[in-house]
Amino acid sequence: MGILITNINQLDLDASYTYADYIQWKIEERLELIKGKIFKMSPAPNVRHQKISMNIANKIFNFLQKSSCQVFSAPFDVRLPLPKSRQKGKKIDTVIQPDICIICDPNKLDEQGCIGPPDLIIEILSPGNSKREMRDKYDLYQESGVTEYWVVFPDVEILQRYLLNKKGIYEAQKPNVEGDEVSISFLPTFMVKVDELFN
Repeated sequence: MGILITNINQLDLDASYTYADYIQWKIEERLELIKGKIFKMSPAPNVRHQKISMNIANKIFNFLQKSSCQVFSAPFDVRLPLPKSRQKGKKIDTVIQPDICIICDPNKLDEQGCIGPPDLIIEILSPGNSKREMRDKYDLYQESGVTEYWVVFPDVEILQRYLLNKKGIYEAQKPNVEGDEVSISFLPTFMVKVDELFN
């Protein structure tokens, strides 16, 4: 039996870890693993962040009532295996907690959360998000095959969408601002006004 890990200071932040390690830890602080490396998550989101998150999640939840797709909000573990071409017996070393995600394949859900790429991931920026974290997540979501990725900028009230093309590369869409309506590529009848998300 190994040492019980209850504090991030017990871990070597330069080491690489797997999901098997992650589920053994009893750390109160929220963490993510990105390609084996530990990322400390921002402190509890501020009120504005929470309101925006609830606005978006509620709009999507209400729309999905008659759909097989489901929406989940953080804290919710999403495990992202490497693409099959790069797995070669390697264990899952990426566990993220997106602010919001939509999963349409029920086979990706288990008691621990989601295994495999969600159909949509939404990240709401907060002061604690590092530039490196945002770049790494963009690369990670693209590589993992997340169909659509939204980045929400609360300070300037902009929503940026990225759609995965047939080559597996994200294409940035026109930024959505006040007065625009936003849809979801795989749920074309879903439509919401940007203004409503930031109220």
